Amino acid sequence: MPIFLQQIWSQLRHPGPPLRVIALLVALLSYGTTGFVYFEQPTRPELTFIDGLWYTTVTLTTVGYGDLAPASVGGRLLVAVPLMLVGIGLLGYVLSMAASSLVQSKAKELHGMGAFQLDQHLVILNFPSLPKVERLLDELVADPAFGKARHVVLIDEDLVELPAELAQRGVKFVRGSPTREDTLRRANLDEAAFAIVLSKRPGDPHSDDLNVSVTLALETSKRKLYTVVECVDYSTEELLRKAGCDAIVCTSRFDAHFLSHEMLHPGVQDVIEQLTSNLRDQQVQLTLYKGENTTYGDIVDACKVSGHTAIGVRRDDSTELNLALDQAVRSGDRIVSIGPGRLKFG
Repeated sequence: MPIFLQQIWSQLRHPGPPLRVIALLVALLSYGTTGFVYFEQPTRPELTFIDGLWYTTVTLTTVGYGDLAPASVGGRLLVAVPLMLVGIGLLGYVLSMAASSLVQSKAKELHGMGAFQLDQHLVILNFPSLPKVERLLDELVADPAFGKARHVVLIDEDLVELPAELAQRGVKFVRGSPTREDTLRRANLDEAAFAIVLSKRPGDPHSDDLNVSVTLALETSKRKLYTVVECVDYSTEELLRKAGCDAIVCTSRFDAHFLSHEMLHPGVQDVIEQLTSNLRDQQVQLTLYKGENTTYGDIVDACKVSGHTAIGVRRDDSTELNLALDQAVRSGDRIVSIGPGRLKFG
């Protein structure tokens, strides 16, 4: 016997709740339609099976328009009464089954057991803590380039249930190892625009081992997404670059800088926090320059028009600050400026 016939036979032998409801509904519609016509047509020959089907449907759904009603004793006792009693029970059963299905679907989603078909979304891999993820989302949503409507999917292996705070933000959750292909597939990573790999245990260099493995899983399939990876140990950066990630944020590179500058220049930490936060009015912006070759002085003047202050130029992997006004600026350079929102030339 072919496989599909075996599956059909198995469903017929062990029908599920939806199939049982459909079979019961068909039986009741047939019983009510034929019974109504049988008992009522002798005295009302104009009645048809369509009228019987209409009466049965209206009765089963407890609507009761009253346009059709049985007049005979048989029609009332043997057709109307059973339809009314069974109709109430069937409606309650269907509603309870629908409610149960919705609850199960929501619980499955909150526990990370579902799969999502999203597009151009952000995937966050690893869940270090709720405050860190919330702050990250606040920063991203505050930037128009990211957008408030962009979907976010969180992947974590140890998180049992998505926190209510993240669920209220519309974050989706996939539970599973971020290094496994089936987990990434459920997050629809192939269609994602961005991926952020967080350190599972902030401050613990051993969490970098996991992030290297996650990065390899992300990049080996040559997915077209921009990947930013967090690491703790500065020595891990070389491995992450070889793994193919687009950007690396190493926390150990900045802790000594912040500590020394805060001691020598009290308040510098607040200044840096404001310049790097999308929640403040002024931020450091890097804008790709696509115009004709020009001078840094012309760039300074163009920035002033947009309310920005040019502070330097980033070319390739190096940054030069406080350039001379006659310094050349070429197409493909990125202009470093401070100002509200994103800088636009022209």
